This record gives sequence, structure tokens and C-alpha cells, in this order.
Amino acid sequence: MANLGFVGLGVMGGNMVARLLDKGHTVTGYNRTRSKAQWLIDRGMKWSDSPRAVSAAADFTFSMVTNAAAINSITEGPDGILAGLGAGKLLIDMSTVSPAVSRALAAKVREKGADMIDSPVSGSVITLQEGKLSVMVGGRRETFERAKPVLQDVGPKVTYVGDNGLALAMKIATNL
Repeated sequence: MANLGFVGLGVMGGNMVARLLDKGHTVTGYNRTRSKAQWLIDRGMKWSDSPRAVSAAADFTFSMVTNAAAINSITEGPDGILAGLGAGKLLIDMSTVSPAVSRALAAKVREKGADMIDSPVSGSVITLQEGKLSVMVGGRRETFERAKPVLQDVGPKVTYVGDNGLALAMKIATNL
């Protein structure tokens, strides 16, 4: 099983962590409000006090936040995800942000010797809980192949669509 991190434990992120724990993965998590993550800690998730600590502890770090401002707040600065990344690590961003924001973040991740895929989802909390979530992936093909088994534990339908930003463009088009 994989050594995972997860930043952003809201309704969707929290339920994804629950699925990953159920599949036997080790998950270290962070959320701005720790009390909202207590149910996951009770289920075996390890808690970290910053996004940096999560990405330093994990081989693959997931992020799932609401917008570009939120992704910047969890990735930038001395306590951000970027500060904890290093060679061979992977950021899997599941946030719905613009393709341009995602591509810029991927470039910063690669400067650290790590890699990133954008992996927005199609579905709802109910779809996720029923194990029917669809995941679209943008990034390098080899990075997709590395992440695919873990992504399948989140939602069984995982589709590679091309370079960074393209999965987000597909999600935005689908939502329209």
C-alpha cells in the first residue's frame, strides 16, 4: 500500500481519505480546521500541522481545495506543500482551478524535482461513497501510470486525457 498525504479534508476530500484508508493506505492529512478531520483521525489517519509536513511525510500528496486562492495558500510559503516536496514525490491536485493555474503549479513542482498531475473528478459525494466516481488526469503519461492504482482506489474510472491542465479543461467543459 502507498504512503499518501491529503491536504483539504472537506466533504469530498474527507470521503476520499476514508476510501483510501479502507483500501489499506497510510494517509497523513491536514485541514485548516482540525476538528473537521477528527472523524478521519479516529479511523486511522495521521495528522500533520501543516501542508509542508504532509508533503514531506508522503510519497504522493493529494490536494482538494475550492479555488485558486486556496491552492496558493496550501502550496506556497514556508509551510506550503511545495516546501515539503523533493525528488520522486508526486502532487495529485484534485481541486477545480483554471488550467493556467494548474500548469503554473506543475512547473513549480517540477522545479523541486517532483511531478504533478491534475486530477479533477466528476461526481458527487454520493457517487464517491458508492465507489462510482470518475477521475480525469492531466500530466505526463508516465506520472499518470504511476498514480493510476491509487487513483483507482478513489474512483474506479480513471482516464488519462493529456498534458497538465487538460483534465481541468475537460471538467470545466463537462460542467458547462
